[in-house]
Amino acid sequence: MEWQQLIIDGYGRVLEKLEKAVNRLPQDDLNEQPHPDCNSMGWLAWHLTRVQDDHIADLMGEEQLWVRDGWHARFNRTHDPSDTGFGHSSEEVGAFRSPETKTLLGYHRAVLERSKRYISTLSTADLDRELNEPWFQPLPTVGVRLVSVLSDSLQHAGQVSYIRGLLKGKGWSGV
Repeated sequence: MEWQQLIIDGYGRVLEKLEKAVNRLPQDDLNEQPHPDCNSMGWLAWHLTRVQDDHIADLMGEEQLWVRDGWHARFNRTHDPSDTGFGHSSEEVGAFRSPETKTLLGYHRAVLERSKRYISTLSTADLDRELNEPWFQPLPTVGVRLVSVLSDSLQHAGQVSYIRGLLKGKGWSGV
């Protein structure tokens, strides 16, 4: 197996987790917060996809799908490419209204497909390219960024699954 296939497989597992966790959920469930300071499932799925879209677009030197393909309109949100959910207050998270599951997962699938295409074009040498982000020391590389996005995405997908279990009880996942 080539390293690109390994990373692509990891990114694909995020979608698998999300699909299973939000399967057949109504919007009210996607927006429910188990506690006022907790994120909702819809917000978490949106956020992890926004971060992936933002970071992969930046690595590619291209516009985010959020803006380019009009996903912001389908989420009834601003086209602001910096709105990834990072730094949102509890009030902002509580005000977030998730679209239906089809849109939530559709955006994730579109971002995943572009990420897979990008990753498949990278060479081993590309992984060592340093990013111009002097606020981080040492400077992150493309490889470090790919792994950090994957790690963050898997963590948030796990949170979505956990919240579903809190709201729906044992056995929701078919296990």
